[in-house]
Amino acid sequence: MIFLAWLVPALLSGFDTYMQFRLEGSSPNWRWVIFNSIDWLLYAVLTPLVFRASRRWPLRPGALKGNVAIHVAGALLMCVAWAGMGTLLRLVVFPAPPDRTAMKVLMGFVGWVFTTLPFGTGVYFALVGIEHSLFYFGQARERDAQLAQARLSALRMQLNPHFLFNSLNAITVLVRDQNTAAASRMLELLSDVLRRVLRTETTHETTLEDELEFVRRYLEIEQVRFSDRLQPRIEAGPEVSNAAVPRFLLQPLVENALRHGIARRADAGALDIIARREAGDMVLTVSDDGPGLGAETGGGVGLANTRARLQAMYGERASITIENRPSGGVVATVRLPYHEGRSDA
Repeated sequence: MIFLAWLVPALLSGFDTYMQFRLEGSSPNWRWVIFNSIDWLLYAVLTPLVFRASRRWPLRPGALKGNVAIHVAGALLMCVAWAGMGTLLRLVVFPAPPDRTAMKVLMGFVGWVFTTLPFGTGVYFALVGIEHSLFYFGQARERDAQLAQARLSALRMQLNPHFLFNSLNAITVLVRDQNTAAASRMLELLSDVLRRVLRTETTHETTLEDELEFVRRYLEIEQVRFSDRLQPRIEAGPEVSNAAVPRFLLQPLVENALRHGIARRADAGALDIIARREAGDMVLTVSDDGPGLGAETGGGVGLANTRARLQAMYGERASITIENRPSGGVVATVRLPYHEGRSDA
């Protein structure tokens, strides 16, 4: 990248030299064209050294005076190095005239140092400024990433006890109704699900296949409570099985459909989970055939958490909508950018 950055003024300098010869009506001296181009590329050799010095002695409060003095010396050294390499380059590009002596070469080098001193010093401190800008930009990006990770972790920790509380509350109801067989079965299933919920992951995403496997186990718990009243259906083709989705994205949506849809029906109710890809987006829908939305809009902890996580992870590229279906019931639609993830298996 440094070489490409310096290649632009190098090519422009070579073009300028060529056009000067043409404007003067003379044939271009290609040695001068090549020399003036390569002379700029010598800065590409020196730039990494300036960047390293800038990181080693940053211009920050506390050590500003001492570091400024170091960089002034560094600017002088860069001018000397640039003039030295330019002198060697001239010896290579141009044939030696008969009267060229070591003293003349030395005097030419010293004169070149003083000629390039103002411009070279400006270039040096411009490079220091660029390095500082890149450093602070990187720090800001890293700080934003750390804040986003902290927020996602906090949201995740909020979801875990919320899920656990609702599950234990359902078990309490079964125990109170003296349905010990169902309560025991539900505790067995819950212990298996909690191993997934409380596991420490290094990422906030998983594959759709793993997410649906977790939802299936969660639905097994709920089927103990709802018995034959719950008729779940999951539709997801193999072409989207490796799609990356936030961990525990579907569970709050399924829970919302059960609470506000299936639980309010006296007879059996359908719960559909459909995953499909639309161009560059992953679209997930969770729908039920319950009474639909009334005054409530389903803005509980789980859904608020889901909205916040989607916003933190994908920004404006992700969305979630909850609305009544024309045929009755409610459908929750999640849209997020499609990319493939890594399985937990």
